[in-house]
Amino acid sequence: MDNFDDMPPIDPFSPPEDGPAGPPATLPEVAEAGLSVRVPPKNIEVEQGLLGALLTNNLAFERVSDFLLPDHFAEPVHGRIFAAIQLLIESGEIADAARLKAMFDQDGALEEIGGGRYLVELQAAVVSIINATDYARTIYDMHLRRQLIDLGEVVVNDAFRIDLENPPMQQIEKAEEQLYTLADKGEVENGPNSFKNILKSTVDIINAAVSREGDYTGIPSGFRDLDQKLGGLNRSDLIILAARPAMGKTALVTNMAFNAAKRAGGKIAFFSLEMASEQLATRMLSEQSGISSENIRKGEINTDQFNQIFTIARDLETLDFFIDDTPALPVSSLRTRARRLKRQYGGLDLIVVDYLQLMQGKIGGSENRVQEVSEITRGLKGIAKELDVPVIALSQLSRQVENREDKRPQLADLRESGSIEQDADVVMFIYREAYYEQNKIPIKRGEEDEGSFQARMDAWQDHMSAIHNQASVIISKNRHGPTGDVTLFFDGSTTRFSDYIADDRFAGSPGY
Repeated sequence: MDNFDDMPPIDPFSPPEDGPAGPPATLPEVAEAGLSVRVPPKNIEVEQGLLGALLTNNLAFERVSDFLLPDHFAEPVHGRIFAAIQLLIESGEIADAARLKAMFDQDGALEEIGGGRYLVELQAAVVSIINATDYARTIYDMHLRRQLIDLGEVVVNDAFRIDLENPPMQQIEKAEEQLYTLADKGEVENGPNSFKNILKSTVDIINAAVSREGDYTGIPSGFRDLDQKLGGLNRSDLIILAARPAMGKTALVTNMAFNAAKRAGGKIAFFSLEMASEQLATRMLSEQSGISSENIRKGEINTDQFNQIFTIARDLETLDFFIDDTPALPVSSLRTRARRLKRQYGGLDLIVVDYLQLMQGKIGGSENRVQEVSEITRGLKGIAKELDVPVIALSQLSRQVENREDKRPQLADLRESGSIEQDADVVMFIYREAYYEQNKIPIKRGEEDEGSFQARMDAWQDHMSAIHNQASVIISKNRHGPTGDVTLFFDGSTTRFSDYIADDRFAGSPGY
């Protein structure tokens, strides 16, 4: 029988010749008092037809095994049969009605629906191998619809339940996460990709880099030497930027995010767990206007400066730059909000987290803090890969840096490191020598003559003059290229980083 449409449907629950009838395949709609009972969607005939195709031609299994699972069948007995077929085929054996009957005779499950006769009837209800994929997709589609119904019931029941520990916004985020997960599972085209397709997408990325007249393939950070070292901010990468307090972590990552939005037209999601969104915006206005952020906060600016800030603000408001300053944000909520931004605005190019030690993981308690941070970094890496976007996460360094003569940070200085170094694709540190050297001003020793003291003072002043506006970005780990130092210019009054030029001149605006 080549055409499944010509085959009369089989009732899997019709009674065997010498046995009782089973439950009906579907429940009828019951109309009572104006109400009806709606049955979750399923298609028994399609399930029978697919199983028949698999029993007749085991090669059909290769077309559906990539996305179809036993749990996707509406009737549990069909799922059991599919699992048995899968077991036999993956063991290199032939899966047909006779072989399956021998398997089911051992547990008696098939006897409830007619025994071996039902398997023979299934094998007779064959569709062509060409139709097998379409039938499998129909089964999977029905499964997703049932999952949606179940999820809807859970959402409704949770909404009716008044629970102070489960506020409405948290329920919405949970529902969004579950819907996104269901949608992600609904993409049945996932799986191994041909090298031909992979090469095409790779060449497209390289072509985009060539069109930018650059020698890197990632999102530009706006800093020439840093981009040349890293190849830009590469998609699906977790980038850790760590430093001791007052080194300029937030300032540098804000500069990078702004450059990606302004110069590359990127869509940026900035999760600021430490600073309020208004404080972050004030920094950006200071960076772009060149007016001290302290003067802006105190209102110590004249009319011309205010007009300048207003003009810059009008220009910046066109950027696709989104700031979320929710404190103690869990990784799951960050993932949900990033997904929502990507869906609503047609893409996402960079995610910034300031900073990861302020995030929450599922593991609680100070004694489990190392494991919790490790869980957070794994979650951030998962988000980067899932959304195909670089994630920059700021991190603290331990106090042991301060106890060393050499203050340059190392990988071992990562606070609550756990798997930070392991999960990160790139680990960078910020080190400003001037921050430490300014506290080493020479003091005249008891018997020291004036000439010796002045010589030491002059040497210190010359050194401070040379390093005053220098900041080193130390790349200690880079999966895609070399490690090493990059020197940037840092203006502390406006918290602005820019490309460094050796003769103490620097670019007039952040980046190049």
